[in-house]
Amino acid sequence: MPPVIQIQNVSKSYTRDSFEIPVLNNINMEIEEGEFQALMGPSGSGKTTLLNLIAGIDKPNKGKVIVAGTDISALNESALAKWRANNVGFIFQFYNLIPVLTAFENVELPLLLTKLSKAERKKHVETALEIVGLKDRMKHYPKQLSGGQEQRVAIARAIVTDPLIIVGDEPTGDLDKNSAEEILLLLERLNKEFKKTVLIVTHDPHAADRAHQIKYIDKGDLVEAL
Repeated sequence: MPPVIQIQNVSKSYTRDSFEIPVLNNINMEIEEGEFQALMGPSGSGKTTLLNLIAGIDKPNKGKVIVAGTDISALNESALAKWRANNVGFIFQFYNLIPVLTAFENVELPLLLTKLSKAERKKHVETALEIVGLKDRMKHYPKQLSGGQEQRVAIARAIVTDPLIIVGDEPTGDLDKNSAEEILLLLERLNKEFKKTVLIVTHDPHAADRAHQIKYIDKGDLVEAL
């Protein structure tokens, strides 16, 4: 079986005014299915950009991003949006929950784009909230939850579609030590028990230590950690 994620000669730059700002330089990288990997590096090194390319949120200027045999860098915007909805669960640093929606409704959001019936959506949402340990909080609004609980709701939203890969951008960056530990244990469980491929960007060595492999990015270049 080929690696589930293949980054082939990928470069990315952004144009600001008349200046071209390089962010990633000829990156080559592979992640096997079922791996838990961490990306580390200084701020501005290109970690989040690489994560966004893998998640189909952005496209490279050069090279290929192949996920489960699909060259997502070649997809048009509508095809890419459909691919993201079916294959990627994204966890953000600041949760990105909608304040006026309950935990249940926040988790249900990705399913509204599917053909699932209301009863099927309910079953999926309850299962996701049960996995993250918050089935008893499904009627609570974000403001009624702790930061760690909000992030667990965000993880439930990320896994409710049963995605192929889970990507997290500083998923513990806004949490206290105990809440961060809970989130790391949950990510480990998703990887080990549910066989999810997990890739996180983090500044926290403790978080990165949970990964099977750490990769380091500096000034747009990828350096394999020892």
